[in-house]
Amino acid sequence: MMLLDINSILAELPAEIYISILVVFIIFVLSLIVFFKLKKANPLKKPKGILLLAEIGVDYFDGMVKQQMGWRFKKLGGYFLAISMYLVLAFIIGLLGVPSPMGYYMVPLSLALFTFLMIHGTSIIYKKWKYFHRYIEPFAPFLPINLLSMWSPIISLSFRLFCNALAGWSIMSLLYYVLGNVSAAIFSFLPAGFNSIFIAPIIASWLHLYFDLFSAVIQTLVFIMLTMIFVAQEGPGDEEPMPAIVIA
Repeated sequence: MMLLDINSILAELPAEIYISILVVFIIFVLSLIVFFKLKKANPLKKPKGILLLAEIGVDYFDGMVKQQMGWRFKKLGGYFLAISMYLVLAFIIGLLGVPSPMGYYMVPLSLALFTFLMIHGTSIIYKKWKYFHRYIEPFAPFLPINLLSMWSPIISLSFRLFCNALAGWSIMSLLYYVLGNVSAAIFSFLPAGFNSIFIAPIIASWLHLYFDLFSAVIQTLVFIMLTMIFVAQEGPGDEEPMPAIVIA
């Protein structure tokens, strides 16, 4: 009975969830490849291939974290590298003809929720009981407003990812429909269904460079930059003492 319930639940999951799992699996496989190649690599020789790309990525995100968040958050470089890989792959995997996970709101919402937990978790670690003072600033009557505004990062981050993915999908779908009709009208002497496939690949392929590739990179950078800013502003400055829990 329980097996039947699990099968029915899995059957009802949208395709975007399975594609999201596929993206995570791809990242996992790439990580394993880097891990085993790193174990065999000679530390005295310059890395090549995927090891060089991994080193560039690690150095880039470690440097970005130190610059945007401060050295106290330097260990978060690996997290932002993983999230960036996921976001870029989740956007561009639509080029293969499968639905992008970003087009299913629960996926960007989950990413935004994790950022939300990081924000408030960092604030609690550093500010302790003073964390709750934020809800009555500047005066106690502002409590309802502050309770509502605390959810704004979730809304802004999740809808930014979701709406960009949805807008790109809508525009490209409309473009394919229009170009298909134009191609069918021009090549009407050819068999139906075959005459509508000539123009769209020529024109739409260039627009995919923006809506799938360029937009993926931009939205990924915006997401991780906002996450860095939101989290860093909850911690102390570099000149302030660091709690023992963070040192450990």
